[in-house]
Amino acid sequence: MLSNRVGHPTLIRLDKQASQSVLSFTSPPGFREPFSIWSACRTPTSSWPSTKTPMRPFFVSPPMASSVMLQPSCPLSRRNWEHACTAPLWAPNASYKNREESFMTVQEPTQQQLNQERWRDVPLEFEAIVVGAGPAGLAAAYTLAKGGVKTLLIERGDFPGSKNVMGGILYSYPTHQIIPDFWKEAPLERPIVEQRAWLLAEESVVSIGFKDPGFYEEPYNNFSVFRSRFDRWMANKVVEAGATLITETVVTDFLFDERADRRRVAGVVTNREQGEIRAQVVLICEGANSILTQRLGLQEDLSPGDLAVGVKEVIALPKGAIEDRFNVEKGQGATIELIGESTQGMFGMGWIYTNKDTLSIGVGVMINQLSRSGMNPNTVLEKMKQHPAVRPLLAGGETKEYLAKIIPEGGYHQVPKLYAHGVLICGDAAMLVNGVHREGSNLAMTSGKLAAETVIEAKKKGDFSSVTLKAYHDRLQDSFILKDLKKYENASALLQSNPHFFTLYPKLARYSARELFTVDNVPKKDKQKKIWHEVTSRRGIWNIAGDMYRLWRTLG
Repeated sequence: MLSNRVGHPTLIRLDKQASQSVLSFTSPPGFREPFSIWSACRTPTSSWPSTKTPMRPFFVSPPMASSVMLQPSCPLSRRNWEHACTAPLWAPNASYKNREESFMTVQEPTQQQLNQERWRDVPLEFEAIVVGAGPAGLAAAYTLAKGGVKTLLIERGDFPGSKNVMGGILYSYPTHQIIPDFWKEAPLERPIVEQRAWLLAEESVVSIGFKDPGFYEEPYNNFSVFRSRFDRWMANKVVEAGATLITETVVTDFLFDERADRRRVAGVVTNREQGEIRAQVVLICEGANSILTQRLGLQEDLSPGDLAVGVKEVIALPKGAIEDRFNVEKGQGATIELIGESTQGMFGMGWIYTNKDTLSIGVGVMINQLSRSGMNPNTVLEKMKQHPAVRPLLAGGETKEYLAKIIPEGGYHQVPKLYAHGVLICGDAAMLVNGVHREGSNLAMTSGKLAAETVIEAKKKGDFSSVTLKAYHDRLQDSFILKDLKKYENASALLQSNPHFFTLYPKLARYSARELFTVDNVPKKDKQKKIWHEVTSRRGIWNIAGDMYRLWRTLG
């Protein structure tokens, strides 16, 4: 069995009835083309050389090893490795003993064997190196390759997306700017037509929301996605655009060009044998708590108050059950964001996203508050799942995955210096996350695109110094990214230092709503007085006024 591009098995069938023996590929439903790591050979079998010619890295199990081979004139190269081959692979005629229909079993090479083979073909120098194949890195590499920049994309995981556990929201507008009409072929889950916010108290919920069926029409607003699937697809687009991708490779250090006037990053050092690769510029897109950024002295060590830990479960449910429980039409999706009891009163948020036949449910909490509480994030998530408003949505579901991720929450004041001689920083590595509006992937992709555009201009000038690369920072300032982060620069400090936003106020909202909607013989004016007395006695009128003013100044 071979693994195709997305990790699913592909059956290779040897048809001895054909006029020329052909290896035909059978791919799982939903995949448009088969995948082969070898180049397609269209040469008739009569012209094939001796089967004694050694081949690599083609592994065939006995007894077929002496009778099946690939044509040596189709060498393994980076381009062949990364592109799917739509043409069949020719095989020489062979004899079969006592078989009405013959099948050939192909032993899949180990990932280590494949990457070792692949590494030998990687050039020692590029114009740009992108470290990390997440949202920022993929957007940067795609834009660079489309702009004619010789680009290497390095991913430490087994494949792009393998280290990305986000199962959340992909925003259409920034993605469409990078890959127009991406929704026509990308592996997406559901277009989101309704967004709800829940304020959870002990046994109840105060809810607000917005629903617009127009979000189900092109160009859509956003989608629920699994990044592990989407990133694989986008990585394929990056390679098709002309970039080189190498996986299971860790960047451990930098190469430097030492000059009298400056010290410029001139490449990377990887964990591979002879793993030095030179480049004019390096884009750091390796995610939160970037070691490489700190190594360059562009960012100080982060504190637990700058980072959150997010945990998520993927729960399988029938498609119809999801649509019924979330009150959406066939194919549509909804999101719910939960504040208050969802995080056991800590600064953070819970979420529920609808996928095609699963739900992504998770919670994110600041690491410092989680540490002080003595709770682990799994306990917080389990308690949220048992809330009376949440439990019915999950009933009968089966947990398929459990994942965790570090999320940068430091905000505007923790954004590091984003450029230096020969280097730029993008995405989570640059702390570009808008926690107020739970936006991250759109900021990452946009920052990667802007960084790539800066590199393309620097190439035209022949200057990759910080003087030229500063244009990246200027682009970010002119975009929504730094404008929004600046707007909410004090949000994290305010919410962390005022826990009553997540403890007292949800309870007061519950009390007020319950009293107001309870129908009895009490006059409404008396009910309002009762609510007012309860609220002011618990917090105080001046304290409430101060809280609301600070909240308005910070978020308004």
